Amino acid sequence: MPKERLRPETLALHASYRRDETTRSIAVPIYQTVAYQFDDVAHAASLFSLEKFGNIYTRIMNPTSAVLEERITALEGGVGALAVSSGQAASAFSIQNLARSGDNIISSTDLYGGTWNLFANGLRDLGIEVRFVDPSTPENFRTASDDRTRAFYGETLANPKLYPFPIEAVSAIGDDLGIPLIMDNTAAPILCRPFDLGAHIIVYSLTKYIGGHGTSIGGLLVDSGRFDWGKHGSRFPTLNSPDANYHGTIFSEAVKPLGPIAYILRARVVLLRDFGSALAPMNSFLLLQGLETLPLRMSAICRNAQVIAEFLCKHRAVSRVVYPGLFEGSEGEHARAILSGGFGGLISFELKDGIEAGKSFIDSLRLVYHAANIGDARTLAIHPASTTQSQLSAEDRATSGVTDGYVRLSVGIEHSDDLLADIEQALDACCSGQ
Repeated sequence: MPKERLRPETLALHASYRRDETTRSIAVPIYQTVAYQFDDVAHAASLFSLEKFGNIYTRIMNPTSAVLEERITALEGGVGALAVSSGQAASAFSIQNLARSGDNIISSTDLYGGTWNLFANGLRDLGIEVRFVDPSTPENFRTASDDRTRAFYGETLANPKLYPFPIEAVSAIGDDLGIPLIMDNTAAPILCRPFDLGAHIIVYSLTKYIGGHGTSIGGLLVDSGRFDWGKHGSRFPTLNSPDANYHGTIFSEAVKPLGPIAYILRARVVLLRDFGSALAPMNSFLLLQGLETLPLRMSAICRNAQVIAEFLCKHRAVSRVVYPGLFEGSEGEHARAILSGGFGGLISFELKDGIEAGKSFIDSLRLVYHAANIGDARTLAIHPASTTQSQLSAEDRATSGVTDGYVRLSVGIEHSDDLLADIEQALDACCSGQ
């Protein structure tokens, strides 16, 4: 099918797979297998030497996972993708594919707490420095860079701060310096296409909106194919010098007959092969089921979130509401510029009475779940200061936008009236003594 002519609603159902040629099955089969039989010794050798593409071992590739990878590649307009075991693995691989000990990346301060810990501590222990800068001034990325900077990193809608990342401005700075921009688009699938705005690599936690039903952990990297790694040879030795991890292959040279896939191919045959963060075929199947309804769910979620955000603005227990659909001035213009069809399902709000009010609100909810996840079809609530951001210092929590009375909602697809009734009674419980 001419996928360039198809809309997201259609691609989510049809891209990459039509039917099984043997059984005529319409549903993508679950290839619950470890290994694949080679035709002969020559065939096996050609696969292991990267002369041909094909299935070798499910730690590296799997036919069910391949459909998931190809379908999201089509949705994003990239050249290839790699499915991995979790969003954390995807974030780590996105950096480790470019950076070695002594290198650095420049990251937005506005990050999910797990990513912050990975960058500030986990990567530091590997010798990779992460320099955090305020993304509200894009030039901070240029100022913090040097000749050992391997990538810029940001979240489209920072979780839980929710301010849209200046993708176009930061990617333009990267183009000047020869530095790629990696965007975590977990909170805005369908709503934002980072490649159209200049990003080079997209990272997803598939666990969230794409899976959508709270059943399967997974992550994904997508390669735009638009960054010329060979042009900046000295800055990217992992792709431009002989790689001892793979028989001395120079990936930027080896892939020329195959297309601009050096980044995503190395991530698969080096990082996934060696670190083993493989996505189980059953999880790939379940994530594909979620992907099929992603456009419908995102539309419903955005409608509900707008209604709830407007309600929260009027409640006496709430001092501040953070939702991109409420932003005004330049922030509102920026949100509308990068988001299409809605402003996402995450809402953060500040309760006037601080941490005790936050605890009271969470404990008073009856319909909304208290859970550490986002992007579920169900509405979820969390108190970040005591959970997802609790391992950060008070200073780092404040930098990431989290204060003691801060509550995050991940809005689902329930009827908005039922959600409003539960949220209202929980808020009333917070200020019953006033």
